Amino acid sequence: MKAAIRQRALELGFDDCRFTTAAAPASTKQFEEWLAENNHGEMAWLERNAPKRVDPQKVLPGARSVITLAASYQTGDRQSSIVNRQSGVVARYARFADYHDVLGERLKSLTEFVNQLNGTETRSLWYVDTGPMLERDFAQRAGLGFVGKHTNLISRHLGNWIFLSEIITTLELEPDAPEKNHCGKCSRCIAACPTNAITAPFQLDARRCISYLTIELKGAIPVELRPAIGNRIYGCDDCLAACPWNRFAQEGALMKVHVKKELNSPDLIELLQLDDAGFKSRFAGSPILRTKRRGLLRNVCVALGNTGDASALPALEKAAHDAEPLIAEHAHWAIGQITANLHQTIKPTI
Repeated sequence: MKAAIRQRALELGFDDCRFTTAAAPASTKQFEEWLAENNHGEMAWLERNAPKRVDPQKVLPGARSVITLAASYQTGDRQSSIVNRQSGVVARYARFADYHDVLGERLKSLTEFVNQLNGTETRSLWYVDTGPMLERDFAQRAGLGFVGKHTNLISRHLGNWIFLSEIITTLELEPDAPEKNHCGKCSRCIAACPTNAITAPFQLDARRCISYLTIELKGAIPVELRPAIGNRIYGCDDCLAACPWNRFAQEGALMKVHVKKELNSPDLIELLQLDDAGFKSRFAGSPILRTKRRGLLRNVCVALGNTGDASALPALEKAAHDAEPLIAEHAHWAIGQITANLHQTIKPTI
């Protein structure tokens, strides 16, 4: 049955498929300590669903196996953090149609295939970064990859640029061998983090992570962290990009056809002028839609405050009077940053 499932997964476009048991994840204690220290910030669902995350039987009673899958989103794009002074950077994974939708369609089909293998008795649930499961733990135990010092999964065959998904099932499948950690003495990902969010190997303070600050955080971005965000307006790839295992990354055929090239270096001034309808139209079918207009334009203001010049001031002045207080506050901050920089660069004449 494993061979049939793996073959079907590859036919559906996944780049790898591995199997493990539905036993509790080994990192249960570390996860609970991480929550207790409030390292998850405002991501309340992690704490709310913690009992399920550490006990797969509470997710699917009678579960015996977990099928873990990887889909590469490597495109060969080598975009740097600064394209020009008024363009923004979007995390690589978000420069496609929403992966929840793309992978979800195929996972539904694969789950139906799994359920048919053993008659009507098999029950299965699929998730794409949405279910109460510690997916990286299961992926490592299944041999799909290993959790790196940046706390993300690394595949020796696909590098860092992978989407994870899984099917938890009552079907009993022979587990694959777990993957060992291959970070060695390397600490490039830790050194690469702009906000020092990776506080130690395998330890992440999400409250300092730029991905958290620009996506998950719904309120104001802490003033002391704003300069380190640079011109990143949705997520951050720095720790992933620094990993030397990316030399083995393969271009993913599944996601390639869903790429949104207009998100490679979006114009910040143009984004700042979007109204709510324009935002929804521009980002329909994109992961960026989840930040809502207030979140994205908050990020755009910070990016302009870090990299913009005098030409950005008119748009920021308008944003400073936006009906949304979150946008207005960050626009005022950006104006102050640019103005201060302009005063520093103007040399008095004698």
